[in-house]
Amino acid sequence: MTTPPPIAPFPLTSRPHGLARWLPIIAVLRNYKRSWLTQDLSAGLVLTAILIPAGMGYAEAAGLPPIYGLYATIVPLIAYAIFGPSRILVLGPDSALIPLISATVLPLAGGDPAKAIAIAGMLAILSGGMCIIAGIAKFGFITDLISKPIRYGYLNGIALSVIIGQMPKIFGLSITGNTIWDELIALVQNVHDGKTNIVALAIGSSCLFVILGLKHFAPKISGVLIAVVGATIVSSLFDLSHQGVSVVGILPQGLPTWQIPNITPVKFDTLLSSALAIALVSFADMSLLSRTFAIRGGYKVDRNQELIALGIANISAGLFQGFSVSSSASRTPVAEAAGSKTQITGLVGAICIALVLFFAPMLLQNLPQAALSAVVISSGIAIFEITGTLRLYQLRRFEFGLSIVCFAGVAFLGVIQGIFIAVGLALLAFVWSAWRPHYAVLGRIDGIKGYHDVLRHPEARRIPGLVIFRWDAPLFFANAETFCERVMQSVVTAPTMTNWVLVAAEPVTDIDITAADAIAELDKTLCQAGIELCFAEMKGPTKDRLKRYGIFNTLGKENFFPTIGQAVDAYLEINKVEWKDWDE
Repeated sequence: MTTPPPIAPFPLTSRPHGLARWLPIIAVLRNYKRSWLTQDLSAGLVLTAILIPAGMGYAEAAGLPPIYGLYATIVPLIAYAIFGPSRILVLGPDSALIPLISATVLPLAGGDPAKAIAIAGMLAILSGGMCIIAGIAKFGFITDLISKPIRYGYLNGIALSVIIGQMPKIFGLSITGNTIWDELIALVQNVHDGKTNIVALAIGSSCLFVILGLKHFAPKISGVLIAVVGATIVSSLFDLSHQGVSVVGILPQGLPTWQIPNITPVKFDTLLSSALAIALVSFADMSLLSRTFAIRGGYKVDRNQELIALGIANISAGLFQGFSVSSSASRTPVAEAAGSKTQITGLVGAICIALVLFFAPMLLQNLPQAALSAVVISSGIAIFEITGTLRLYQLRRFEFGLSIVCFAGVAFLGVIQGIFIAVGLALLAFVWSAWRPHYAVLGRIDGIKGYHDVLRHPEARRIPGLVIFRWDAPLFFANAETFCERVMQSVVTAPTMTNWVLVAAEPVTDIDITAADAIAELDKTLCQAGIELCFAEMKGPTKDRLKRYGIFNTLGKENFFPTIGQAVDAYLEINKVEWKDWDE
C-alpha cells in the first residue's frame, strides 16, 4: 500500500524554533511556495461560502443576532492563522459549544440582547484565558480526561440539544425552555395547536433535504451553499418576510470594533464553570481534529501551542464582539477538499467576510431564519456518534454506561452539568480500576517460556515454597492495603509452606510513601512468619523512590533481582530446593 502524499508542506520531523515556535505563521511564510497561493486563494473563496451561513446560524442558535456569528468568525481565523500550529484547521463558531454558550448566556441575559452579547464575549475571554494559562503551563495532556465514551455521550447529547433547539425555527415558531425536553414538549404543543408557519416549514425542510441529500449523493457539491442561495432567492422573489417568515435582515455595515464586555452586575464566578467546560471541550475537539489532519499532512502539532492559539483566538473573539469558538469538523474538511495548503486559506476567508460586511451588508437580508436552522441541524446530525456508541455496547458495557450517563446528563441536566458529571465518573472509574487492579500468582508451563497466571493456566507448575506474585498497577495510597491483603492471601492458599514471596514488579510503575510504608509493614509480618519478601524486574525510577523513602536498604539490596529467572535460581540455591525437569 502506498502512502498518500502529504497535503501540508512541512515534514513530520520539522519543529520550528525561536520566534517561529510561538508564531507559526513565520515558518509558513518562510517555506511558502508560489504554487500554493492559487490553491489557498481558491480554497478560501470556497470556504467563505460555508463560513457565512454557518457563523450566522450558530449565532442564532446561541441566542445572539446573526451578525455576531460573523464577528466570531473573522477575528479567530486571523488569530489562529498567526498563532496556530495546524496548517489547515478552520476555527469559528461550532455546534459542540453552542449549547454550552446558550445555557449560560440566555438565563443571565434575561432577554436583553446587549447583555447577552457582553456575557458571550466575556465567556470567550475567560475560556481563552484558561486555555493560554494551560498552554503555558504545558497542560496539553488535560484532554486525556475526555475519553471516547465521554466524548461519544457528550456529542450525542449535544447533537440532540442542537436539533431540538433549532426545530422550532424550522416550524416558524419561537420557543424557549430550560431543558431540551421543555423545548420538545412546547414544540409538540405548538404544532398540535396549529401554530406552524407552513411557508417557513417548507423552506427549512427543503434546505435540510438539499444539504443532507447532496452530502450523501454528491459530497463534492456544497449543499449548504446551494440551500442558502436558493432560500435567499425564493425569499426575495416572493417577499416571504411579509408572509410571517423570519429573515436575517440587513446586517450592520463594517467590521467589529474593539470592546471590553461589560457584564455588571453579573459576577465572574457564575461564568467560571461554563468557561472551564468550554475550554476543556473546545480543546478536546480541536486536539483530536488537529492531530488527525497533522498525521494526514505529514507534520507534527504542539498540543501546548494549540492551547495557546485557541486561547488567543477566543480572547480576540471576545474583545471584538464575538463568542467562544473552536475547530470545525465540518468546515476544515471543506478547506482540505478545496485544496488548502496553509493557514492562508483562513486569512482569505476572513478577508472575504470582511469585504461582504463592508460592501454588501444587504446581500443576505432576505435569508430565512429557517434556512440557517437547517444548516445548524445538518451539523448537529453530523456529530451523532451512533456507531461508536454501539461499539462500546458490544465491547465495553461499563464504558457504554459512562457514555449514556454523559448523554443523559447533557440532555436532562444541562450541557455543563453533564460534562462534569461524566468526567467525575471517568476519574472515579480510573481510581476504582487502580484500587482493585488485576493480580496473579505465577507458575511455569511446560514448553512455554516465561511465567503465567495459574488461574488462567491450571496446568502451570509452582515451585515448592515460592509464591511468585504479580501486581498489575502502580502502588499508591488507595490500593496499598489491598496489595498486602492479596499477598497474604496468596501465601495462605499456597499448596506448600511458603519460604519466599517474590513480587514480579515490572507493572508497578510507581510507589508512593503510603504504599512504601505498607510494604515495610508487610515485610515485618512476613519476616515474623519466617518468609522472605523479594522483588524482581522493578524499574529503576520505582526503585529510586524506595531508596529515597529509606525502604530499599530495609528490605535489603540482595532481595531485588533483575529478572524473575535470576530470583528463582537464587531461591532454589539458597533454600536447597530440588526442582527437576525445570526448563529455562
